[in-house]
Amino acid sequence: MELTNQQRNVVIIGGGPAGIEASKALDALGYTVFLIERENRLGGHLGRWDRLFPYGTPADDVLGQMTASMGRVKWFTSTEVTQLNKLERGYNVILSNGLSVLADALLLTTGFTLFNASKKEEYGYGIYDKVITNADLEDYFSGIPVPAVGNPRRIGFVHCVGSRDEKVGNRYCSKVCCATAVKQACEIKQQFPEAVVYCFYMDLRMFGRGYEDMYLEAQKKYGVIFVRGRVSEVSEDKDGHLFVKAEDTLSGKPLRVTLDLLVLMAGMSHNRAVDPIARTLALSTMEDGFLKPKDSLTAAQASYCTGVFYAGACTGPKTLPETMAEARAAATNIHEYLQEQ
Repeated sequence: MELTNQQRNVVIIGGGPAGIEASKALDALGYTVFLIERENRLGGHLGRWDRLFPYGTPADDVLGQMTASMGRVKWFTSTEVTQLNKLERGYNVILSNGLSVLADALLLTTGFTLFNASKKEEYGYGIYDKVITNADLEDYFSGIPVPAVGNPRRIGFVHCVGSRDEKVGNRYCSKVCCATAVKQACEIKQQFPEAVVYCFYMDLRMFGRGYEDMYLEAQKKYGVIFVRGRVSEVSEDKDGHLFVKAEDTLSGKPLRVTLDLLVLMAGMSHNRAVDPIARTLALSTMEDGFLKPKDSLTAAQASYCTGVFYAGACTGPKTLPETMAEARAAATNIHEYLQEQ
């Protein structure tokens, strides 16, 4: 007897933007969808952000629109996969809430983690109180107290922390750091109009629509000073002021500035929470730990394992629009796969 779509189960692991978007698309196609999120709310990193580049759209508004209508999707928060068994056809997925699901297909939307900035000791994160990350600054913009911010008069942003860095084993670009730095530089100037703001960058990768306009606004409207060159050393005096050494590679001269606040633009790292699943299913990974798709050009949402699919930043750094597009593509691929079964 031929099964209807509603009789087929799809388990999606990861309740960030990719998981939410894919679950809604598969639900619209008639499948029974189980969306699993280990945190206590849906949204992933989007749920922690204040405003989104390039137009300053409130992240809560975007997430609210995404989750306003989840259809028949069965979604669970504060829940993890405790056991995963491959069957002759499909998978048995056992969850920490006691539920067991026989899945006809799996979709991994496990996203990324932020690079641990304390690994770059020369920048002083975790050593000096006035050194924070982009995520910490977003908390501040969202109204969460971040005592390190205080009332700064001189602020610096360091791009590419944990990205494009052979020393930490991450040669890739995290895609969103440049745009996030420019966005946050404008926002901090809105909060502290008299502050002097520096951005230390390797080279600006402002590739998306509206990104270049945001960069020009940062220069012309807010007077952000962009310095092309890596920061080589950060130190602190007895009063808590930061001394930052860098080289301005455009002028070929060393630069030393005193700052009240330094913001490190931590890049994307692979989510180690997916490692047990990858080992269980013998999924291929790349040297940086991200999951390896079957073909990055023609089968970017497929894995080497039958019935297992990917979407979003589990395969590498992605912007939010890319993540959403991949989620919809993955839903289509799963639909095509299940129709052939």
